[in-house]
Amino acid sequence: MSEVRRSGSAAEGDAHRDPSATDAAPAVTRAALAAGRNPRRWGAWYVAEHRFRVMRSYTGTVVVAGIGSPLLYLYALGVGLATIVDGSVGAESVDGVSYLVFVAPALLASAAITVASEEFTYPIMLGYKWNPTFSGMHAAPIRPQQIADGVVLSVAVRMLVNTVLFFALMLVFGAVPSATGFLAVAVAVLTGLAFGAVLMAYTSTLEEDTGQLAMVMRFVVLPMTLFSGTFFPLTVLPLWLQPIGWISPLWHGTELARVFTYGYPEPIWLTVVHVAYLVAMFAVGWVWARRIAVRRLRK
Repeated sequence: MSEVRRSGSAAEGDAHRDPSATDAAPAVTRAALAAGRNPRRWGAWYVAEHRFRVMRSYTGTVVVAGIGSPLLYLYALGVGLATIVDGSVGAESVDGVSYLVFVAPALLASAAITVASEEFTYPIMLGYKWNPTFSGMHAAPIRPQQIADGVVLSVAVRMLVNTVLFFALMLVFGAVPSATGFLAVAVAVLTGLAFGAVLMAYTSTLEEDTGQLAMVMRFVVLPMTLFSGTFFPLTVLPLWLQPIGWISPLWHGTELARVFTYGYPEPIWLTVVHVAYLVAMFAVGWVWARRIAVRRLRK
């Protein structure tokens, strides 16, 4: 036994004297820290990359939403219905422009709202509950706030692609008489993110979907589309219905987009209000969503 102890002590002494054995643990530690450095710094972009890869599974939907839907809406409403409206009340009867020019910016903003409704509802439930990829991301060196940021980044990119395609079709249809019309793309993306950030935060609070998201589509998105001055000026509604438009991000985005696409006449203070409202709504929803992510993923 004494010989065994002596041989064991000798082996331990050799290990302590061996530089490679001494440096092995620090080397592994340094490698682990180095591997986690990029995710800790660029975690939001890693999450966004994941979302882009997921979007590839429904590329057909993205293509149809980006090209097919605007083509259909612009032709049906901007050409078909516009022919009836312009023929009945004159070619410059709506804000001094044709109905096509009037309705096109609203359809552009509505397209961003549609993307927000798709990306900030069921995919969020999927990440938290049905296929908890957000928990897997949090197990890596990615913070909950970065997960929320990455989702927002990925949706913003998809919105930008969709709205650029939509705007290109507006140019083809001759629905952008103003040289500043391209700014309507930025307005549409801001509108979609303002609504989408709040929707993302609300969806993040749900432990189970027992019909809440379907009710959001039916009782929030649909009325917002109908009563936000999208297809006709808000002022033609009864006064008691107009507040629906005033609190709607779609109304603020639509009015702002019309200022840029055809010079819609409105006081400068109202333009400032539109921008401030959309930015504030986005900021509140974004902060709320990040806090919920921290609470849910650090339980």
